[in-house]
Amino acid sequence: MKTLRRRRPAPSFVNVLDTFFNDDFLKKIDEGLTVWNGSAPAVNVKEDADAFNLEMAAPGYEKGDFNIVVEEDVLTISTTEKEATATKEGEKYTRKEFKYGTFKRTFNLPDSVDSTKIAANYTNGILSVSIPKKEEAKPLPARTIEIG
Repeated sequence: MKTLRRRRPAPSFVNVLDTFFNDDFLKKIDEGLTVWNGSAPAVNVKEDADAFNLEMAAPGYEKGDFNIVVEEDVLTISTTEKEATATKEGEKYTRKEFKYGTFKRTFNLPDSVDSTKIAANYTNGILSVSIPKKEEAKPLPARTIEIG
């Protein structure tokens, strides 16, 4: 049996330039310099019997930079504008890419949560938000039913 190799046609110079200078490519470069690629940080949502727990990776912020608001069963997490750290005298950067932008994420809360008891914590660059469930929404423990 003979193996046939197909040759790929060499890309033309125009195609290479189009690929290099197209808007998507430049947008990806620019987005790569921002903290979250031009959007809000990703969120993990875990559910257990007692609560929903949100985890958001947002390094470089302080507790006071976050705004967490509940209004009409909508949870909004946002940040204030944060300035990049100033260069100290005598420091010489070859490249400086740290940027901090603002973001805003909203979550529709289900009727099963108690929005008056929401708590938040920010540790090691992770914002954790605990959204407890109402007592009537919690699952009842299993029980054995006797047959009469």
